[in-house]
Formats: sequence, C-alpha cells, structure tokens
Amino acid sequence: MTETSLRDIRWIFFLLAGYFVLQIGVRLATSHSLDLDEAEQAFRSQWLAAGYGPQPPFYNWLQYAVFQFTGVSLAALSIVKNLLLFISYLLYGLTARLILRDKALVAIATLGLLTIPQMVFEMQRDLTHTVAVFFSASIFLYGFVRSLKQPSVLSYLIAGIGIGFGLLAKYNFAILPAAALIAALADQRLRQRIFDRRLVLTAVVALVITLPHLFWLKDNLDFATARTLEKMTASGDASYLKQVAMGVSSLALAIVSFAGLTVAVFAAVFGNTLRSALAARSAWTGLLERMMLVFLIGIMLLIVFGGAAGIKDRWLVPMLFILPLYLCLKIEAAGVETDKSFRRFMAIVAVIMIGVPAALHGSVASARFSGHYERLNRPYADMLESLRKQAEPAAILAGDSLLAGNIRQEIPGIPVLSMDYPGFKPDISDRRPLLLVWLIPHKGENEALPPDMAQWLNADLGLSAPETAVIDVPYVYGRGDDSYRFGYAWVPSEQHQALAQ
Repeated sequence: MTETSLRDIRWIFFLLAGYFVLQIGVRLATSHSLDLDEAEQAFRSQWLAAGYGPQPPFYNWLQYAVFQFTGVSLAALSIVKNLLLFISYLLYGLTARLILRDKALVAIATLGLLTIPQMVFEMQRDLTHTVAVFFSASIFLYGFVRSLKQPSVLSYLIAGIGIGFGLLAKYNFAILPAAALIAALADQRLRQRIFDRRLVLTAVVALVITLPHLFWLKDNLDFATARTLEKMTASGDASYLKQVAMGVSSLALAIVSFAGLTVAVFAAVFGNTLRSALAARSAWTGLLERMMLVFLIGIMLLIVFGGAAGIKDRWLVPMLFILPLYLCLKIEAAGVETDKSFRRFMAIVAVIMIGVPAALHGSVASARFSGHYERLNRPYADMLESLRKQAEPAAILAGDSLLAGNIRQEIPGIPVLSMDYPGFKPDISDRRPLLLVWLIPHKGENEALPPDMAQWLNADLGLSAPETAVIDVPYVYGRGDDSYRFGYAWVPSEQHQALAQ
C-alpha cells in the first residue's frame, strides 16, 4: 500500500483514536467498580499460567504483562481494551483499502463496525475475550487478504500471528481460518496462494504461539471445555429434534441480533440501490460469501452432531465481523454512487459515537433517579475501606470472581482467593487475620456464611464457621438511602496459619 493510499484514509484512524480515547474517559468517569470480565482480569492477574479455565489465556497474558508495569487499575484495563479495539479497526480499514477502490466505501466499511451492537456496545460494556477474538480476526483477515492480493513473507507471517492469537483468544476462532482456507481453495485463481510454500510459515508461527497453551490443554481438556459445552448444550430434557430446533432458532436469532442493525443502517443510507447491489458479484464478494457459508455450516454441524442448543450472538464475531466490508464490496461491484450516501452514513456514525458513550454512562448514573442498579453501582471500594478500619487482612476469601477482582483492584498487595476458582492457593505466612467477604444481593436473603465458604474453612483449615456480620454501603449513584449489603467474617491469625503449611 502506497503512502498516498494511507493518506487517503488517515482521517478515519484519527477519528477512531479520538472516539476510543473518549470511551476510556467515560469508563473512568462512570464508576471505579469492575464488571464481570474486568474483575476476572484483575483477579487472575495474581498469577501467570498456561491456562486458566474455560477461556484461552491470550487476554489474561496481555493484561498480566501490562499490570506488571502499571499496577492493577481500571485505567490499565480500559486502555488495554480500547487500544486493542483501535488496532482492530485500523487493520480492518487497511484490509478494506486493499480491496476497495472507492475511498468513501473504505470509510463506510471501517466505521460500519460501529453499527454492530455486540461490537460497539457490548465490547465496551464488559467483554474481554471477545475483544481479543476481534483483534485476532482483524490481524488474520488483513494477512489473509494481503496474501491473496499482494503475497509476501510478511503477509503469510501476519496471517500466522492472527491464527495463533485467535486460538489463544477463543477456541471457536478456529472456524475462521478453516473457512478462509476452504473458501480460497474453491477458487482456482486463489488456489495457488494456498499451495504456496510460504503457508508453512503461517502454520509454524501459529503453532509456536499456541504451543504453551496446547501442552496445558492436553492435560486439562475437560476443565477447559466443560463450561462452554454446558452453555451450548443446555437443552434440559428436550428430545433430539427439539434440541436441533432450539439450536437452529437460536442461531437464526443470533444472526439477526448481530447483523440486523447493520443491514438496517445500510438500507437507510443506500435506499433501493442496496437491493440491486446485493445481486452484484465480484471475486471478493464470492470469497467472503463462501467463508460465511462454511462458517454457517460449521455451526450447523455443532447443532446437529454436537448437541448445541443455544448459540449466542457474540460467538459469531469471528465471522460476521466482515459484514460491513462485504456489503461495501457488493455496493462497489454494482457501481453505486456513494457521495450522498456517505454523508448520510457519517451522520449516523456521529449519533453512534455520541450516543454509545452516553448510554454506557447513563445506564449507571441514572440509578440515582430510577433506583435500577447495575453491577457498576456496587460500592466495593467503600465497603473495603470500612472493613480495613477494623483490621488489615493477611488475605481475603471472596464469594466469587466478581467480588475477588474488585477487591484485588482496591488492595493489590494482598492475596485474594475466590470460591469459584479454588485452584489459586497463595502462600500465606502472616500474623494478620483472614477476611471472608460475600455478596448479599437482596436484603432479607440468608446472611449466614455461604455453605461453600464454610466447607472451605473446614476442609482447608479445620475450622468451624466463624461469627458473621453484615455491612450496608450506599450505592455508587444511589437514590436516597439505598445501599448494598455485604456479608463478612474475620478468622483470627492464630487459626488461619494452617493455610500456610
């Protein structure tokens, strides 16, 4: 790609850079509390492992490395996510520039990602591993398209890096390179790129990147896949035919949820010309159509033969993220005039770029008026500040990873354990007491020590349940006297020393 070509689309990246900086600022201004995926990253950053559970470790490794330099903080979490998203959009734009001649369509394809709810809203709200999938898929797509159009050692290397990162991001990413390979083999003109000896470099690079996790996966396959399979096959006592019907309907709903808004935006922008454009074809539209078809067949095989009954829309990211690019290729193939459409599209993008950050902040801040509280309204920091006035703990046992991650952010120097991840057993040789904390989402619920915590105390320390207490702390953006309740208990230092032995 020439310097002139890059200059033609540079404004897109400046616009996106400003947008993602805005998103970082909004996240920091909204609440200091962490949501589910953010808390998972904070909690698991206490140790480095080749695998952590049902999700591959790419994002954990990356966040762990950043935390080593910055310390555990919401700012570090938000910067990593938005930097990955910015790089993903950048690579997507460069891919579009390789195969689209119309600069307006390059902009529409790139910014068209903002019309996909799962990417523009959900990825900002809480997702991490899905962000890593999008990042990896963008790397792979750029390397793959460049290998087909401008083959070089570098292009095959980039594709291999994308595959390696993707397999470390989510296991379902494997369908994307498989779909790309099959789609290219089906075209005689592209087949020579697949049989190119430089493809060996792609395979070797991908293998080297994934090798540490593959060794771990070999011994922990059940642990790594059980939770995902449980989610996919949750069809109860349904018959086989009903399970297939549930799977197919959930897939259809996921596709509509993922692609519906994008198609609607393109229809509003291009009007009747979009309908005629959908009938237009080119070599590139044919390639992407075959990729999407192979991906769809792969999902259908999981439904029919794998027992999958519930397909979630975010699982479609590794393939349907190409939708804006595909639609723009169709429009260019039809020779549609884009000047007026481009202005209409940019007006919609402006609304999205302002509306999404506002909605993310408003969903939390509006609780002071509505009384409807999100996880980010929970006052973890104030709770810990109150408890630390009673004593400084040697370690903290939390009821789940959400609570554990929020505690870890507030007290990064103290080991934090979680009941839903018993594998982390830090060495504790301290004269300070052990603090147990758990959530009580609804007042009036049982405030006693949770049974799994009592069992842990008995099994690991040989102790009976200690005396418990509760603490009510005002919500972040709380209405009136509304407060959130936490349960807690202290285990004296002379009793918990057995944990260190």
